[in-house]
Amino acid sequence: MLVKDKERPTKANTGQATKVLEELKKKGIKILGFYWTLGRYDDVIIFEAPREKDAMKVAIALKEYVSSETLVAIPREEALKLL
Repeated sequence: MLVKDKERPTKANTGQATKVLEELKKKGIKILGFYWTLGRYDDVIIFEAPREKDAMKVAIALKEYVSSETLVAIPREEALKLL
């Protein structure tokens, strides 16, 4: 998920986002990485969800804090089997 913050990060609003991510983990979303970045996007969140609808729940849960672009991906090894 490519993320643009809606406001400047503070301890308060990043704390709220952390709570949302913890709740998502309890619902079966596996957070693999969360990175602050330079450039067009402010953050990159790498996560696994059981289904695409569950990935959409992540975007909806974070909507108050960020705008996002979610990409569906599969490992290269699995993609090669599709050829």
